[in-house]
Amino acid sequence: QVQLVESGGGLVQPGGSLRLSCAASGRFFSINGMGWYRQVPGKQRELVAAIDSGGSPNYADSVKGRFTISRDADKNTVYLQMNSLKPEDTAVYYCNAEFQYTDYDRPHGSWGQGTQVTVSA
Repeated sequence: QVQLVESGGGLVQPGGSLRLSCAASGRFFSINGMGWYRQVPGKQRELVAAIDSGGSPNYADSVKGRFTISRDADKNTVYLQMNSLKPEDTAVYYCNAEFQYTDYDRPHGSWGQGTQVTVSA
């Protein structure tokens, strides 16, 4: 399976910035789409940003204009640049990837372990 390792979370003041990274490793033919989700206690896990195999991004309305998702050229690492952070951005952020073992394999999914982002003065 694909192993996803996240980093970059922490405590930041409102208006500050953080950059999350997620590196994929393991044996796979390709990683198709990658994305970032977040979850707070009592709430459903929600999509924050995603980027597909063609490089097209999409964002939740709540983060448009503040967050930017990007991938390395080899498509095995995804980033989330978070600017103008707000207290309501506080959550555990999870990396997600869709991958194939071969070029004809059905898609499989993988999740990272999660990284805590806390926005507070």
